[in-house]
Amino acid sequence: MKALAFDLGASSGRAMLGEIRGGRLRTEVIHRFDNRMVRIAGHLHWNAMGLFEEMKRALAKCAARGERLDSLGVSTWGVDYGLIGKDGGLVGLPYAYRDDRTRGAVDEVEARISRERLYEITGIQFLPFNTIYQLRAAKRDHPNLLAASRAVLTMPELFSYLLSGELAAEYTHASTTGLLDVRRRTWSTEVIEAIEVPERLFPDVVEAGTRLGPLRRDVAGEVGLEVPVMLGACHDTAAAVLAVPASGDGWAYISTGTWSLMGMEIPAPVLTARARDLNFTNEGGVGETIRFLKNVMGLWLIQECRRVWAERGAGLTYDEIRREAGESPAFGPLIDPDDPSFLAPDDMPAAIEAFCRDTDQKPPQGRGAAARCIFES
Repeated sequence: MKALAFDLGASSGRAMLGEIRGGRLRTEVIHRFDNRMVRIAGHLHWNAMGLFEEMKRALAKCAARGERLDSLGVSTWGVDYGLIGKDGGLVGLPYAYRDDRTRGAVDEVEARISRERLYEITGIQFLPFNTIYQLRAAKRDHPNLLAASRAVLTMPELFSYLLSGELAAEYTHASTTGLLDVRRRTWSTEVIEAIEVPERLFPDVVEAGTRLGPLRRDVAGEVGLEVPVMLGACHDTAAAVLAVPASGDGWAYISTGTWSLMGMEIPAPVLTARARDLNFTNEGGVGETIRFLKNVMGLWLIQECRRVWAERGAGLTYDEIRREAGESPAFGPLIDPDDPSFLAPDDMPAAIEAFCRDTDQKPPQGRGAAARCIFES
């Protein structure tokens, strides 16, 4: 059995061939590409069509190599979505979750449904960029756009739709939206009505492992390949946890990328007041499990520093950044990586320097010291 997996993160993407031979899974990265937010008219978006072109390049590489694929699937980060118009096309570029359009949306939602009731239904942590708040902001700012749309698809479902032409919502990814009933494992009418978004926009929720259909004819003709499109564990953390070689009780995980997700896989959601107040989340896992976890900052700060340094002429690899950090003195200034000032600054090194000054610390001097500050913090 041979499959192609698209693993799209908030800073890069890769296409991996996976094959089971002799009872072992063997993988090979056949295509790698950058993924960066783009600022358009003051708002942050994802270049979804650029990413789709990279996915087609990967498929064309498979065709050129004569690969015979049994399936392909897509996994991405959570919460972001695209709109499908009534003509079947993508309506604009999806907003990126770090965009500030959700400012005020949390209060608007809580005026319509309490935090206590929301957590009781969804079990999802309160983060200002959750899909529920993004859609409330869309309803407030662009109501006609939602009214004219056919479907809301989270990012892996969007790309799966562009590949297959089929609409569906995969459970593990749908669970991150803050719109899913954690017990019933389907959309919550009560929550969707509270944000005043049409429930018809949400496709049926299906389980990981659902076959959508073959590649669209135009895509298959363009890349020279025919392969079934599957909905695997579409949320990247769900896929990562599924891959952990552990069983039974008593194990935990830390899945690190732009964010770090720290938690456990358990059989049922934890919906206590203490879990709510500590802002733990109950996301869906594969095989009717719950990923009970906490979001903490990951490598976003390093990724953004690298971007800014590259814009200033220092195009460093991560290995070079790590080496410069290792050559810098230990135990310098410390920052709080989860401070709101680091969520989406235009200049991350400057934001770090400002935080240090505001906390009566000497700012890091140079790239290596800044990277060491981030790693130690």
